[in-house]
Amino acid sequence: MTHYLTRIHLNPARPHLTASPQRLHAAVAAAFPPSPQDSQDGRTLWRLDETRHPYRQQTLLVVSPAVPDLTHVVEQAGWPRTATPGNPGWDTRPYTPLLDKLRPGVRLRFRLTANPTKAIRRPGRPDRRGVRTALTTPADQLQWLTDRSPTLGFTLPTTGGHPQTAVTASDALDFHRTGNHSRGDRVRIRAVTFDGHLRVTDPDALRRTLTHGIGHGRAYGCGLLTLAPPS
Repeated sequence: MTHYLTRIHLNPARPHLTASPQRLHAAVAAAFPPSPQDSQDGRTLWRLDETRHPYRQQTLLVVSPAVPDLTHVVEQAGWPRTATPGNPGWDTRPYTPLLDKLRPGVRLRFRLTANPTKAIRRPGRPDRRGVRTALTTPADQLQWLTDRSPTLGFTLPTTGGHPQTAVTASDALDFHRTGNHSRGDRVRIRAVTFDGHLRVTDPDALRRTLTHGIGHGRAYGCGLLTLAPPS
């Protein structure tokens, strides 16, 4: 199955989509024909990266099993007047060649925005599933990723017993899925960004991680792991 990696630079002066995880989720979903959210072929994952030096820049990354059409995103949050048939305002490339190159022992840089949580059981109700609660300290967030990494197809190299990985951002997202603002419609996510190095241990498991995502909140910009050559 072929997968694709798409990058689109957004205009920070046009924040209508980026100000709301729900609106950005809907915009990404609208880039594809209706299809199941998850399958053996993978699901659509996205992440919004932001840098402020030397100037502010926002980049929307999308990994998907189909080629997206982001015309509406360019029109609402990009630079539509500069778009041309040869440069529509975004760049989509096959992701499968990178997936096929993964080998055990290879060391790579990575970035991940995820929603680290733990299940807390309520006193007196051992028969019920625990309440999913966000982890709020960098130490707990790093431990969450370290504990899960072997099943995800990689390990986190350490120096002096500490992972060569850091929490570089942590944002509390609180929004409603729709406009009715009912109590059950509210979404709370702790979006935590990790930057660091990993070592591939199981290429097949890592391929699944890269195309299916990690943890909860994947519809709202969490779960996308991206790789780069070691610096």
